[in-house]
Amino acid sequence: MNTRNKWGNRVEFGVFVLPAVVCILLSAIIPFVMSMYYSMTKWNGVGKHIKFIGLKNFKELLTSDTNALKALIFTLEYTLLAVVLTNVIAIVLAVLMTKAFKLRGLYRVSFFVPYIISLIIIGFVWKFMFTKGFDVLYDATGWGIFQWSWLGNADLAFWSILFVGIWQSVGFYMMIYITGLQSVPGDLLEAASIDGCVGLNRFFRITLPLLMPSITVALFLSIANSLKVFDIIYTLTFGGPGGATNSITMDIYNEAFVNNRFGYATAKSLVFVVLILLITVIQVRFTKSREVEA
Repeated sequence: MNTRNKWGNRVEFGVFVLPAVVCILLSAIIPFVMSMYYSMTKWNGVGKHIKFIGLKNFKELLTSDTNALKALIFTLEYTLLAVVLTNVIAIVLAVLMTKAFKLRGLYRVSFFVPYIISLIIIGFVWKFMFTKGFDVLYDATGWGIFQWSWLGNADLAFWSILFVGIWQSVGFYMMIYITGLQSVPGDLLEAASIDGCVGLNRFFRITLPLLMPSITVALFLSIANSLKVFDIIYTLTFGGPGGATNSITMDIYNEAFVNNRFGYATAKSLVFVVLILLITVIQVRFTKSREVEA
């Protein structure tokens, strides 16, 4: 009887687990293994002829691909600024949105709505704004800033992409920090106020350390999303002008679908995955070590 029950439990467990295992195999493990193979081939992504070339793609990437190096520098610069500015602005907004005032819910929704809109749509909307929209604003105000080439100048294009990226995502991280602020014990803040710890002093000494779990999550998501930035660049500049806004993901896209070097693009994507993994693991360990409990 016990043996029969044991086998019955195993079969029941297998029935429930098997669909999830199959989905993971089809969506993650098998494609990853296939990518490892394709990264060691010379293939255009369409033809039947696939030539195995070993580690030559990785050798080319690490020794002679200047475009990949430029894309890496741009991506790291963008990620650093986007992560810092997005999280700082999100924390400030979260603090403001936890205050009691009229229409607080409406303001929260207005900040969060851009995050649920497709980045492709947002990119095209802002591309229209940076061109036609700013021309109208210049005619109305006469301010020279609206006549600048925001997408045609290399430096301005970077800041344009950064602005749109922050504008689109800041509401999501604001909601994460609002949840974290609401979990801070009120009696602890009240006790700190009685002891004379108020204002910014109380925020940095009491609130911010207790907000570290939310900061860990927000930093993890913002770093991963910033490193993978693609949609905004694709719609606003397509990596231009002159490759000045060419990110790693954009570079991989060009190699695969413009230059028809699918094998080489796959090698780049695998290296990129390892880079994201290393950065996020270091970030999570660093911020986790600084979390405190109330």
